[in-house]
Amino acid sequence: MKNLVFALIYTVGLCTTLGQSKSNLELLDIFNMEFISEPQISPDGNQILYVRNFKDVMTDKNLSNIWVINADGSKNRPITTGNHNDSHPRWSNDGKKIVFKSNREDDRTKLYLMWMDTKEMVPLTNTPKAPGQIRWSPDDRYLAFTMFVPKENKSIIELPPKPEGARWNKPPTYIDKLNYRGDGQGYLKSGNTQLFTISVDGGTPKQWTSQNFDHGAPEWSKDGSKLYFSANFNPDEALEPMNSELYELHLKDGKIRALTDRYGPDTSPKVAPDGSKIAYLGLDDKLQGYQLTQLYVMDVASGTPQLISGDFDRSVTNIQWAGDAKGIYFQYHDKGETKIAHITLNGTITDKVGKVGGLSLGRPYNAGDYTVSSSGNIAYTLGTTQHPADLGFYSKRGSQRLTYVNNDLFSFKAVGNVEELWWKSSYDQRDIQGWVVTPPNFDPTKKYPLILEIHGGPFLSYGSVYSAEIQAYAAAGYVVLYANPRGSASYGSEFGNLIHHDYPNHDYDDLMSGVDAVIAKGFVDPTNLFVTGGSGGGVLTAWIVGKTDRFKAAVVAKPVINWTSFVLYADGAAFFSKYWFGKRPWEDPENYFRRSPLSYVANVTTPTMLLTGEEDYRTPIAESEQFYTALKLEGVETAMVRIPGASHGIANKPSNLIAKIAGILAWFDKHKAQK
Repeated sequence: MKNLVFALIYTVGLCTTLGQSKSNLELLDIFNMEFISEPQISPDGNQILYVRNFKDVMTDKNLSNIWVINADGSKNRPITTGNHNDSHPRWSNDGKKIVFKSNREDDRTKLYLMWMDTKEMVPLTNTPKAPGQIRWSPDDRYLAFTMFVPKENKSIIELPPKPEGARWNKPPTYIDKLNYRGDGQGYLKSGNTQLFTISVDGGTPKQWTSQNFDHGAPEWSKDGSKLYFSANFNPDEALEPMNSELYELHLKDGKIRALTDRYGPDTSPKVAPDGSKIAYLGLDDKLQGYQLTQLYVMDVASGTPQLISGDFDRSVTNIQWAGDAKGIYFQYHDKGETKIAHITLNGTITDKVGKVGGLSLGRPYNAGDYTVSSSGNIAYTLGTTQHPADLGFYSKRGSQRLTYVNNDLFSFKAVGNVEELWWKSSYDQRDIQGWVVTPPNFDPTKKYPLILEIHGGPFLSYGSVYSAEIQAYAAAGYVVLYANPRGSASYGSEFGNLIHHDYPNHDYDDLMSGVDAVIAKGFVDPTNLFVTGGSGGGVLTAWIVGKTDRFKAAVVAKPVINWTSFVLYADGAAFFSKYWFGKRPWEDPENYFRRSPLSYVANVTTPTMLLTGEEDYRTPIAESEQFYTALKLEGVETAMVRIPGASHGIANKPSNLIAKIAGILAWFDKHKAQK
């Protein structure tokens, strides 16, 4: 017995010692990080499907399989396996079958049907293009979905026939549309997203629409005789990108009728369980940079809409009807936290779940998902500063965490501590929220270098969620500050529009006040400050080095440097000029240049690196090239890092995220003062 007791004490002591000697995260650990997404609770609330996302270090791919778990946390197991992408699982209404998308055969994404009792599966589609958004019919006999349908864009250029055996270059590409390329898509193929249905018995999908416009996700009427969808059928759609309406499609004769008619977007129709009402999202467009998305309910019989969320000062997203049709669940961001709430038809709101997030593995953006059963049970992505998304479950008994997909990694890898911090802006004393991340084994008596990391958007928000990029900086010995300056979402309409037609400007003061607030804590070396940010954060980083020399070095990632060239070169030209400036560049050139970091380039002395994906069509690499050349002409130490094959979402490949972090750390380490 004594030997057994000694063995137990030794084992516990050894485990405790091992637990205390965790090593810091390394860049290669990004390949080992997993997260869950698309939680789909069964209609009866007893089971949850979810997508488990992982990475393959040998092929540099993001992969995913589908798992199922009981709501009490038991019988957690995969229902698909393999190194491919299984996603978009959706329960049938009777809970006996699911459909999902997968590229498991010949690397083409198809729609699959699985019987949940036997786990047998069969492909339902064999189309050249991948199915998009999918919806079960009320009787579970059909599926409605979107799919891109190509269309020939005939060139007016006719070349003479080439001699037999001649080797000529490819014929010229003829482009005649305003929106001719998209970030992450490249140069756009001619065609549109159309609506289809298919029987669950298989066969050929039936195409219901053919207009020269894209059609949104379909929603079935209660009796299965109609499909509801949103679309922008405006003849000037390219110049009016926000002016969509709701439509109904009669499956008997294919006729389409508009249900809404106003200036502004109406989207995301959801039919009530009793079929009497349609909930949807929209707003009266005031051409502001930041506008709250609101919740409406339309009576099907009369067609009369009612604004439900009029007094709610946050954007409503991801709406889902309650089982009794007396209220609607929705998702929203509030002060850096994503929440799920319930709203009655008279506008009474009750929060249900917080800490919804963890879907943005790279940077700490607010992003989450959920579904709700007819009984009110909720499956959601649970994310905190200490781990990416796991599966959360909410019932009347409260919330619980059902999965721990990164416990294997974090059992021997240390994560930096994250603390929320509020401060007053030096410009107008507004309250600004941020988060301070300290290195593992942090010693508050020491002085650490600081990285200010700035979010993009600019109308987005950071939050209390895990970030592999931020944690990598902390693991390298840096204190990191990330924040939500004015213009960020999740603080209401007035705060978001403080930068309307005035960005960048006083968000600079918000950020500098945050740096001062962290320095005041006593553990940051004020002579070792660094700054970086991507997209809108790249804009602000370039702006900052033109306004101050307090930072030892800067990395400007995927920025806008010259607003005139950006508006004329990026995808979404009509949106940016219309909503962010109000005028086109030649109508107001002084304002465009006043707000461009290029206007301050003569002030820059900070060593500045530019970093952008070579296939970025949102903030094209030409923006980085302009600033790089301008800095060289000014004699400023600079370098340019180009990520091959990367779009605006650099982290879409694991190795690209690693390359980005490695490049930033190399530049900062090069210029860090050695103590």
